[in-house]
Amino acid sequence: MAPAASAPRGSGEGPAVGARAARCIVGWRRFWAGPRSGWRVGAMASWAALSPSIVEYFQGEDFYRCGYCKNESGSRSNGMWAHSMTVQDYQDLIDRGWRRSGKYVYKPVMNQTCCPQYTIRCRPLQFQPSKSHKKVLKKMLKFLAKGEISKGNCEDEPMEPTMEDAVASDFALINKLDIQCDLKTLSDDLKESLKSEEKKKGKSSKREESNELIQSQDTEEKLDSGEPSHSVKVHTVPQPGKGADLSKPPCRKAKEIRKERKRLKLMRQNPGGELEGFQVRGQPPSLFPPKAKSNQPKSLEDLIFESLPESASHKFEVRLVPVSFEDPEFKSSFSQSFALYVKYQMAIHQDPPDECGKTEFTRFLCSSPLEAENPANGPDCGYGSFHQQYWLDGKIIAVGVIDILPYCVSSVYLYYDPDYSFLSLGVYSALREIAFTRQLHEKTPQLSYYYMGFYIHSCPKMKYKGQYRPSDLLCPETYVWVPIEQCLPSLENSKYCRFNQDPEAAPQRRCPMHKSLRTQTFSY
Repeated sequence: MAPAASAPRGSGEGPAVGARAARCIVGWRRFWAGPRSGWRVGAMASWAALSPSIVEYFQGEDFYRCGYCKNESGSRSNGMWAHSMTVQDYQDLIDRGWRRSGKYVYKPVMNQTCCPQYTIRCRPLQFQPSKSHKKVLKKMLKFLAKGEISKGNCEDEPMEPTMEDAVASDFALINKLDIQCDLKTLSDDLKESLKSEEKKKGKSSKREESNELIQSQDTEEKLDSGEPSHSVKVHTVPQPGKGADLSKPPCRKAKEIRKERKRLKLMRQNPGGELEGFQVRGQPPSLFPPKAKSNQPKSLEDLIFESLPESASHKFEVRLVPVSFEDPEFKSSFSQSFALYVKYQMAIHQDPPDECGKTEFTRFLCSSPLEAENPANGPDCGYGSFHQQYWLDGKIIAVGVIDILPYCVSSVYLYYDPDYSFLSLGVYSALREIAFTRQLHEKTPQLSYYYMGFYIHSCPKMKYKGQYRPSDLLCPETYVWVPIEQCLPSLENSKYCRFNQDPEAAPQRRCPMHKSLRTQTFSY
């Protein structure tokens, strides 16, 4: 996954659209039901509510500088200023390719803009963390528990194999070495080695230990009893000038030894001590069985919320704060959150100080058109815009700006402390937001998607969003969701694509969520 520093998750053309908004305001207050549906002026299904959606639509289209490819006049979009908007109306709009930046809501002209931006959503209920995702979560746990700091960025490091891959590699290595021995023979050999080793206990140096094979004492008996096994040294590397003893198994590297330990641990965790499914007909049973049935892969929640020891090096918590200066927690943390934003923008995006002031911060990330709603059948936190604050040892190190809507959690922006880049906070926060969506789904079943903003296949820094799977892209012509795997071949050939392969399919002419719509025209 590309570093979040390069392209903030969910971000759009913030600075550019702000300037354009100032130029394009016209003297009409209109309610836009959806793209290409014509002027539908008036309130939507929520007309009877106290706070209907009120927007100013900017007539015409304009070319301006692209924030992705830096083309000075290649980006083109439609836009409107949202004075207020219901969460249902905004849900309908993002399901037709719109996106907000502060109170400015815009939609790229997909077949004309230089970098087509496709709305992307992840399906959290079917999501399984990848190898790199697991590595980021484990790195965070090690840092919190022991203060360990990994070197380099996670995205640039080769990923270690998962447990299943390690099992497969062990079997391949065993077959390659052609070690033909059964458990009983190996167990007897270990017993003899243990007796010999006890006489030499404490005399071996650490350098010798790193070159010696470590096995489990009396493997067969300990598996049945469930007792912990003792580590013993079996065979040493031949002394210089002496020939290797070909009657003994070859020595193994430290990495292979660690894998064997894991395999043996899995065997001990098998209550029956059985070796089901590991013996091929005509072959002796293998010492290294695959993962026991009782030890299922950890879920995303297991990896995130794994308990820390009482002596943990750091204290960490995530707080969900409504975006409202009337909320005491949001108000009290505003100064610290703003300072973090400035530090992030200047260090990561090289913004000058005058472009990341308090006014810009408030307009971009603290001003939302969404009206907070708390229906009885909604999530406990309600719907609206929120800051998800990541607190480490009493200070904020990251803030994820999100919208909680009737059918999804929508990521708006992320900013974090560059001093903690080694924690891959862009990846970590995305995984936390996916887990948060799953949590909200338990109370609100229809809330089951995680929107990550725009996917831009022609921009390498934005392609990382496609790594959170399963995920879908929105067809820019028919507004149906298509699995990303089906879209990628077409995007390799053309920046702009119609994903819906049905030639008879036509775009919907109105927002699908609103079956009734009143219209009324007025000016001011």
